[in-house]
Amino acid sequence: MIISQLKPLEELQQALADYGKLFLVGCAACATACKSGGEEEVFQLQEWLVEGGRSVTGSVVIDEACHIMRAGRDLRHHKQGVQDAEALVVLSCGSGVQSISSNSEKRVIGALNSLFLGNVRRFGQYEEKCSLCGECILNETAGICPVTTCAKGLLNGPCGGMEHGHCELDREIDCAWHLIYERLKKQQRPGVFSHRVPPKKWGQHCKPGRHRVR
Repeated sequence: MIISQLKPLEELQQALADYGKLFLVGCAACATACKSGGEEEVFQLQEWLVEGGRSVTGSVVIDEACHIMRAGRDLRHHKQGVQDAEALVVLSCGSGVQSISSNSEKRVIGALNSLFLGNVRRFGQYEEKCSLCGECILNETAGICPVTTCAKGLLNGPCGGMEHGHCELDREIDCAWHLIYERLKKQQRPGVFSHRVPPKKWGQHCKPGRHRVR
């Protein structure tokens, strides 16, 4: 799940300065789950805009705003509202904003900041567990990603700052490498500790990423 949050209202106010008629787009997937871009948040933004003297020509909450074809279909279903608007305000992650941009010639304004790929601990509590580095070593680290969950991103650890199983940068955070060691010990296997992990080959990771399921 992509975790996102509303931009500061002052920043939004500045981005919307030249536009009086707006069409709102939300996302029924990630943004709804983390309470940043679902129906409730779209309605709240609409109220704020109207109170500020702007008019809202319509709104839609797309099942998955990052789905380019679905976004295009849903915008066509709200053709009049989109045409009447001077700009589209999108409450979704950056991927959703770009889906909407690719389907409209109108100015598209992102209302959210994308924070990280999050695991759900419980409703309303999210944790970053994966950095999408494209070179996964979870099989060797007992399912714990040191690239993400180690504050220093160490591929060979723990560092000298670990104390009583906690990270020196924040004593409330468990040391990722301590957790890896303890889990591998329970599984009775050396895993990543049987060899030295080579540096990541970041140059092999071409941007933008593309993948097609055949």
